[in-house]
Amino acid sequence: MRGLKVRGLELALLVLLGGFPPIGRGAATQLSRKPPQTPVEEVKEVLHGVELVDPYRWLEDQWSPKTRAWIEQQNAYTRALLDAVAGREWIRRRLAELMKVDVVGLPIERGGRYFFTKRRAEQEQAVIYMRRGRQGPDEALIDPHPWSPDHTTSVTLLDVSDDGTLLAYGVRQGGEDELTIRLFDVEARRDLPDVLPKGRYFDLSLVPNKSGLYYARHTPEGPRVYFHRRGDDPARDREIFGRGYGVDKIITVTLSEDGRYALFTVSHGAGARRTEIYLYDVARDGPILPVVKDIEARFSGQIAGDTLYLLTDWNAPRGRLLAVDVRKATAQDQWREVIPHSSAVITNFALVGGRVAVNFLENVQARVRMFDPQGKFLAEIPLPAIGSVSGVRGRWESPEVFYAFSSFHIPTTIYRYDVNTRTSEVWAALKVPIRSEAFEVKQVWYESRDRTRIPMFIAHARGLKLDGSNPTLLTGYGGFNVSMLPGFSARAVLWMELGGVYALPNLRGGGEFGEEWHRAGMREKKQNVFDDFLAAAEWLIKNGYTNPSRLAISGGSNGGLLVGAALTQRPDLFAAVVCSYPLLDMIRYHRFLVARFWIPEYGASDDPEQFRYLLAYSPYHRVTPGTRYPAVLFITGDADTRVDPLHARKMAARLQAATASDRPILLRYDTKAGHSGGLPLSKQIEDLTDELSFLLWQLGVRIPQS
Repeated sequence: MRGLKVRGLELALLVLLGGFPPIGRGAATQLSRKPPQTPVEEVKEVLHGVELVDPYRWLEDQWSPKTRAWIEQQNAYTRALLDAVAGREWIRRRLAELMKVDVVGLPIERGGRYFFTKRRAEQEQAVIYMRRGRQGPDEALIDPHPWSPDHTTSVTLLDVSDDGTLLAYGVRQGGEDELTIRLFDVEARRDLPDVLPKGRYFDLSLVPNKSGLYYARHTPEGPRVYFHRRGDDPARDREIFGRGYGVDKIITVTLSEDGRYALFTVSHGAGARRTEIYLYDVARDGPILPVVKDIEARFSGQIAGDTLYLLTDWNAPRGRLLAVDVRKATAQDQWREVIPHSSAVITNFALVGGRVAVNFLENVQARVRMFDPQGKFLAEIPLPAIGSVSGVRGRWESPEVFYAFSSFHIPTTIYRYDVNTRTSEVWAALKVPIRSEAFEVKQVWYESRDRTRIPMFIAHARGLKLDGSNPTLLTGYGGFNVSMLPGFSARAVLWMELGGVYALPNLRGGGEFGEEWHRAGMREKKQNVFDDFLAAAEWLIKNGYTNPSRLAISGGSNGGLLVGAALTQRPDLFAAVVCSYPLLDMIRYHRFLVARFWIPEYGASDDPEQFRYLLAYSPYHRVTPGTRYPAVLFITGDADTRVDPLHARKMAARLQAATASDRPILLRYDTKAGHSGGLPLSKQIEDLTDELSFLLWQLGVRIPQS
């Protein structure tokens, strides 16, 4: 650690007086150790009349021997500090208790059989199971554990045929976005010869007669929809749709339940306002007709029988649901409104049991309501507390609906709802050793810099004293129209058990209040997101929850950009930061991997006006030498094929060279971890142990030693 040279009694006095958080003896011996030196190789360029100097451009070359050696040195430095934190073993044991439990995914019912993933407490990865009838025994179908010695290969359940005899699943290596697609004969318990090669797939649907499947895949020319006939060479799969769309577009394909129609949905980039929808008559092999093409709005569609339902924010920023006869879908004057625009945000819908199940957010409170096909309200599914609902799933011809509920302190429970009796029963529940009643979740409101009112969820133990000294972990996202609600988290539970406060504000850029809320935090208005987050921190301090020396922030992906901006704009406000799989160089981000998809959300430096606002907040470019930065742990890995790891590499080097504080700047770089999960459970526990050890150490939280 830069500039700190203390030993024995001096170190003990610093800890007692609050000059530095408590650490173990091993970590104490590392305090005077400086981070590895990173060579500076300046690259100068002029963009739109502004000279930019990049001292660490060479770290963008991920596989050069020089970069690999640098990564090894950084990991060694990080391990030397994190492995020596006092109480680390207690953290690992408690996380194992919270996470080594049976975990069951939402089921798919086909032909009276229920297909789902389940990871038993002692297992590293989820296994695909089948249950014959609701009460039948669980039968393991596809177990990835023998496929890799380190258990970094995982499986994803994608689709099942109507009779429950054919299954499509994906195989993922580490945390890569890319999958290999396989077909599985349920009766014979074996893989079929058909294998779709490793790639970035956007969607997949088996046809009812099991003769093949439709899938959408990213290609070097752009996204394309293909049909694969079973037994054929995938290299000769027939292209159905997508020609002419470039690599900045995303296409998905969904079949109607009866297999008669397919919907092709074209998104003009993540966060983009424009969507196109095309209808394909599968039975007649065409034509492909445009349903939505030249409307500046988002649309998503599903078909039940002969009716196409469209969820849109067209003339309705919080969403409305339209319906139209499939045979007249191209005629906008035939569209009729089923669920009108209201003060509540419609986030999703499902066609189940002859009903329309609609997910609403009312002041960021989750609601699920049932309507008949004409939009008449029938019932609301009761939820047990403030929390989140996910995966409302079912079939149009079946009365069963499955959904999952959780909150910060309430483990995920999967419910089966009967649309006829309007009753719910538990299908599966996490049996986690916690006392949920010992904690509380509440919603507060605060003002941002421009006086906009922002809601925030706060969770902590009941009876918490607001004396300004509580260790507090503030997290957030604020982008891509994503709504953030309380969901079960081992991180949150352990934090609260140690007397901490867990806070989640609903920042602009998200979808909590519809498209207007989203647009208020994108492109040239992105600074609003950071202002909302900083205002949340200030509110927590002002209202007695914590103080800067006991306040930490954490975020990943777009949330990594969020905390990167926060730490560079207000380094005085936080003691510690965990920045995971982040975007940080906003001038060059769009040049790497799939980042071109995000230009509609952020903009790109190729445009002079967008360059100016990107440069104004780009965390990598805001690092100022001589600033006392908080402690930072950057997390990334080679298998992140979505957000290029170069962001964390360059930012770690630049902060290490710039900071004038004695707080450590660390990089934990995994050679197999990536953006899409898939890590074995033991690795998940180890990684979370690192994060919490770092945060608790830096905030001075005393951790039990036994």
